[in-house]
Order: sequence, then C-alpha cells, then structure tokens
Amino acid sequence: MSAVAAACRSSWDRMAALLPGRADWVAMRRQPRRDLLAGLTVAIVALPLALGFGVSSGLGAAAGLATAIVAGTLAALLGGSNLQVSGPTGAMTVVLVPIVHRFGPGGVLTVGLLAGLFLVALALARAGRYVRYVPAPVVEGFTAGIAAVIFLQQVPVALGVPVPEGDRVTAVAWHAITDFAAHPRWTAPVLALGVCAAMLIGARHRPRVPFSLLAVAIVTVVTAAANLDVARIGALPATLPAPSLSFLDAAAVPMLLTSAVAVAALAALESLLSATVADGMTVGQRHDPDRELFGQGMANLVTPLFGGVPATAAIARTAVNVRAGAGSRLAALTHALVLAVIMFAAAPLVAYIPLAALAGVLLATAIRMVEVGSLLALARSTRSDAVLIAVTATATVALDLVAAVGVGMVLAAFLAIRKIARAATLEQVPLDGSDHHAEEEALLAEHIVAYRFDGPLFFAAGHRFLLVLTEVADVRVVILRMSRVSTVDGTGASVLRDAVERLEHRGVAVYLSGVRPEHERALAAIGVLERLRAQGRVLENTPDAITAARAMAGRTGGLAGAAPAPMMTGT
Repeated sequence: MSAVAAACRSSWDRMAALLPGRADWVAMRRQPRRDLLAGLTVAIVALPLALGFGVSSGLGAAAGLATAIVAGTLAALLGGSNLQVSGPTGAMTVVLVPIVHRFGPGGVLTVGLLAGLFLVALALARAGRYVRYVPAPVVEGFTAGIAAVIFLQQVPVALGVPVPEGDRVTAVAWHAITDFAAHPRWTAPVLALGVCAAMLIGARHRPRVPFSLLAVAIVTVVTAAANLDVARIGALPATLPAPSLSFLDAAAVPMLLTSAVAVAALAALESLLSATVADGMTVGQRHDPDRELFGQGMANLVTPLFGGVPATAAIARTAVNVRAGAGSRLAALTHALVLAVIMFAAAPLVAYIPLAALAGVLLATAIRMVEVGSLLALARSTRSDAVLIAVTATATVALDLVAAVGVGMVLAAFLAIRKIARAATLEQVPLDGSDHHAEEEALLAEHIVAYRFDGPLFFAAGHRFLLVLTEVADVRVVILRMSRVSTVDGTGASVLRDAVERLEHRGVAVYLSGVRPEHERALAAIGVLERLRAQGRVLENTPDAITAARAMAGRTGGLAGAAPAPMMTGT
C-alpha cells in the first residue's frame, strides 16, 4: 500500500509542477500597461491570420477565430512560456487538410482532442527536453517545406477558382492553374497579390504597422463599395458555440490515432521551437518545456469542444508579442480577449472580407516564414547541412510533416555519425607540453577565464556548451580554445555565435584561439569569425590570446570585489 501511495504522491507532485504558480500571477502585475498594449498589437496581427488559417483548414473562418480565442487563453494560462501566443497556424493547417478530405470536420475535431491527450501524456513523461536535439538544418528545411505547402494551398483561392479535389497540394495547385488558364478572371488574383505586396513591402519599411489588417480592411471596403462579385467569408457567429462532444465518433477513433500522433508531434515541435525563439529574443526569460507541452495539450483538449481546430504556438505572433514589449502572460491573454470582443461586436463586418484577401495574407506569411539569410548560411556551412535542408524540405512537400521530420532526423543522425567516425583517430602522442592549466588558474584573479573544447561541436553537444558559456559570471574576458575541436556543423557554429553574442551583450569580451582551417568555413558562414577577427580577437594560439585578454582586462579594469568564476572545460 505504501508503494501505491508513494506512486500516487509522485504523480500528483508531477502534475502540480505543471500548473500555474504564484510567480506567474506576480509577473502579470509588473508592467500591465505594456502587456495590454502588446496584446492589442498581437490581436490586430492575429485576426486575419486566424480567419485565413480557419478557412484554409476546411472548417471555416469561425473555427479559426474560436481556436485563437480558446487555445490562446488556455495556452497562455497553463503553458511554460511567459511570451508565447497560440492559435491556428499554417503548419497545422497543412496536416489538417487531408484529414478534412477523408473524415470531414468531425474527424478534425476528434484528432485535436486525441492530440491534446497525447501532449498531456508527453508533459507528464517529461519529454519536453528532447526537442533540443532537433538539428537546425532539419528545422530550417521543415520550415521552408511548410512555407511551400502553405503557398501552394492558397493558389486556388488566390486565383478565384473552385478548389480541386485531392490532398496533394502540388496536384491541387496545378489543376487550379490550368482551370484559371482556361477561364481567367482577374479580380481574385489582383486582390490576393495586392494584399500580399502590401504586407511584404510594408513590413520592409514600417515593420511596426499592421499592414495585413490594413490591406484586408481596404480591400473589403473597396469590393463592397464597388459591389464586386467575389467570394467572401460569409456569416460568422457573434459568440462561441456551447461546448459539445457531439462530433466524437468512437468508431472512427482507431483510424484517427495516426493523424492524432502527427498533430501532437507537430504541436510539440512547433511550440517548443517557438518558445526557444522567444527566449532568444529576450534577456532573463526561459521557458519550461514540460509545462509548455501541458498547456498546449489542455488547449487542444478543450478547443474542439467549441468547434476549433488543433492549435499550437505561433512563432510569428510570438515574435510580434516580444517586439511589442510583452513581459508576462497578460499580453497573450489580452490578445485572446480582444479577438473575443471582435467576434462579439464585429462579426457582421468580418463576414464581408473577400477570401482572396485572406489568401494574400497567407501567401505573404508563407514567403516571410523563410529566413533566406539563415537558410543560406546553414547551406553554405557544410555540404551535409545543405543536403539535410534540401531533403527535409522536399519530404515536407511530398510527404506529411511528421514523416518529413523523421526523415530529417534519421539523415542527420547518419551524417553526424559519419562525421564523428571520420574525425575519430587513435595514435600514440607525447604528453601535451603546451597545456596552460596552471596559467588559467592564475588568470581567474584577473577576471579572465579560458574554456577548452574537446571533440565535436555539433547539434547534440551544442546546447550544453551554450548553457555553460552563457552562465559564466564575474569575468571580463572569455577565451575559447578551439584547437581540440574535431568537427563543427552548422548548428554548432550557430550555438557558438549565440554564446558569443550573449556574452558580449553582458559586456564580456570573447577571444578565439587555435581555430583549425577546416572549421573556418562553418564559422565564417554564420558571420562570427570575420567580426571577431576584425576586432583582433581570433589568435593562432592560447599564449597570444592570454596576452590580448590581459591587455583588454587592463584597459577596461577588473570587476572590483567580484568573486572569481569557476573554470569549466567543455568536453
């Protein structure tokens, strides 16, 4: 009996750790004005996206709006990040379209509920930590593939032709193009391209202005005033429907389990990656991955009861939230509340929005999803990373999203193992007479610390190195000894860049010593090597780096009264 009681207590403690605490409510009272303004800003950006993704999923604009309100509220309250904004996303829409074709709207709602159960189970199993092992090229290829699928999905609506049958986006887009070529009508394409161009050009010159909403509003007014014959959203309910389980078909559940696993995996991956991006955009914020899975799970459990589609954290809306000055969950809650007010007060006006205008919003969103600079930097770093990006992106378009991530992970593991095997050697060498351990100890009093990398700097070890480096304290200069690094991939180089930038943001100067010629390509591709070299902070050996570091510390002055930092050695 005691063993059972202990197990029950352990399960309860684990569940309690996933629930909101007093610190969450305290944080919401620190800067309410900024959070409220940030939430309003995000709601303005999110409105056309929620409507567009709802239409694109096949369940209609009302489903997208309900998802943004319900999931946005629950994920904000229960999730593991103070800055996340959740709702319908393009990546989730890509998964839902085939389910709608095969099982209808009820199948989508059932899949969302099942996916919520899976996400809660992952949270209780503490599986959130494992997303850090997804390599950057897989994420970039996955994102590029999703962007291509979203773009192709909008082609029929943007051209103003009926959506052809089928769940293969390339075939559907091609049939839409041939239908348009046979009977061209230019109103819908002009509207879609106009909204898309306004968003892309406007974001480039005035990134803080919500051009998506402005463009959609202008197009809606013009088409209504001119009485143009275009397809529109149609009537929307003024309130959320009463919660119901009438959609649930128990007989269909076994057939939907595979789709539910795919939706849960996508929600977990996208949400945790979005939380990581939000942490990187701020100072002092760090999300709890297991709580984030729990929050997304509860959101997906409840949202289908109100007719909403499966949801996940939205990277673009989260980024807008951070840039608008959000500091707590109050901003995301405000975003959901504003959307609820719009649904209640402006549903008749929203019904007049042309579908082609929403297609233009999603076309621009797909284009902006692809970070060309980051993509090219990783592709140039090593041939393996370029292959990984290309294969993952192609698999995302040709297969389903979870299969694409699986293909990317398997290929990444193969390439990493091959890289490690090539770098591994066994030879008899004399003792290293150039070891500077004693001198490093002496440097602590001068607030200088040296780290030595041993072995590969790649995706599996990169996050641990980043954690160690960014937690260094009470130092003025950090020397990174690179002579024993066996291999560097794009993710490792990106992690090193992030560590350097975070240290420099805190006023800590960074020096590199002993960078091997074969590693310069990967480091140069992400821009860290040239910048440090231009500042005279890339040295051939450790003695030269120590001399330069002492000169830097002497010019800037020590940290008076600071305790020496413990010296770490990365292995």
